[in-house]
Amino acid sequence: MALEVQRKRRKRLSMTSLIDVIFLLLLFFMLTSTFSKFAEIEFSTASVGGAEPDQAIRFIKLNADRILVDGAPVPLAQVAPMLLDAKSQVALISLGPRATSQQLIDLFIVLAPVENLRTQVLG
Repeated sequence: MALEVQRKRRKRLSMTSLIDVIFLLLLFFMLTSTFSKFAEIEFSTASVGGAEPDQAIRFIKLNADRILVDGAPVPLAQVAPMLLDAKSQVALISLGPRATSQQLIDLFIVLAPVENLRTQVLG
């Protein structure tokens, strides 16, 4: 004699409540997130005739292990004082094969206080 076991039928999930929960989560994350403006460093790429005749042109070579200013090795902290001698000047920054973007940003941070300095990055 076989016993008959009644199987309970599952109720289908209501999509309305699922959509409501997703909408509330979306609204929550949109309202609680913060939108911050990141600091911007403006620089231009090198072009032909980029420097005016009265401007001093300084060449900065950024390698993975050292920085050369006009061919002489210089510590990162001493780059800005070397560029303070002219009133208006252009700094051509050449990136070495293993130079990282963090090193370039560190160089820009050091050069930020120098007034009347235009930077051009050579690839």
